[in-house]
Amino acid sequence: MSDPLLGIVRVVTSDDPAFVGAHGAAIQARYQIATTSACIPDQPHGIHDAATERAAEPKILDLAAGLVDGGATAILISCAADPALAAARAALPVPVVGAGSAAAAVALGLGGRVGVLGLNAEPPAPVAAVLGDRLVGSLRPAGVHRTTDLLEPGAVDRAVDAARELVSAGAEAILFACTGMTTIGLAGPIRDRLGVPAVDAVLAGGLLASYAMG
Repeated sequence: MSDPLLGIVRVVTSDDPAFVGAHGAAIQARYQIATTSACIPDQPHGIHDAATERAAEPKILDLAAGLVDGGATAILISCAADPALAAARAALPVPVVGAGSAAAAVALGLGGRVGVLGLNAEPPAPVAAVLGDRLVGSLRPAGVHRTTDLLEPGAVDRAVDAARELVSAGAEAILFACTGMTTIGLAGPIRDRLGVPAVDAVLAGGLLASYAMG
């Protein structure tokens, strides 16, 4: 039997190995799972609307299949919209986890009501479907429309401000519906400044993958 290896599909195109491997590094540090990461081509701003999701889906399937051919024993699609998740599960012989539905499941396990912080005013459909009536609302930080906007100066403070609005509306936990929030380390500032747990979609995906991989 092959050693467990989690293949991570990044949906933002980059030629920076540290950037591409950042989500895998976070999972390895938290769960001691070996990871290998790769990104889809020709999408430098990732997935941020229906058109970019449609464009990404065949690329995600191809990339995931290549990771499995390279030895991955499970796949994490590191995007809160769970693009191509059902198709990948149908096509691949290994477990496939979507970061969005994983984060929503973990958030439910915390109890209480959940606020979603993402790239749109509406939460990703897989997240909303899992949260149901526990969803308080969804906001995006001011000036953030694409995952790469989170790398701009001041983005962390603006994200915390949006999360504060959700807490004021009754949220007892904040769910990150953009995996770029992992890249900027947003969970720590939200916990420290607002006193509520932040569910990181990448780490939630890694947690469920650890169960799927045994």
